[in-house]
Amino acid sequence: MTEYQTPKDRKYTETLIQSAPKEAAAFLNLKHTAERSDGVIPVKYRELISVAVALTTQCSYCIEAHMKNAVEAGATREEIGETVFIAAALRAGGAVGNGLFAMRIYEEEAAKKS
Repeated sequence: MTEYQTPKDRKYTETLIQSAPKEAAAFLNLKHTAERSDGVIPVKYRELISVAVALTTQCSYCIEAHMKNAVEAGATREEIGETVFIAAALRAGGAVGNGLFAMRIYEEEAAKKS
């Protein structure tokens, strides 16, 4: 394999959808519902949330799509910058939260050895 996650992969979209049509339909319906423009949360904020989630899940396709949508919805460079660092802080916070869990497991396991 010479490369990973390239825009050329998009040619497999229909192949993937046809391989699991019910699941694909459910996913696309959820995606459409979450990305609607008539919700209580304004489109720009929906897109900034989507950018943050895409950054934390590291989905390059999602980052590209939601960045385009965010710019179209009027997001500023500064809003994107803040979104990046909010996502980074939360991603790091997740490691700390899981670190608390790891410490509890350590204490429990160490106590068994005593």
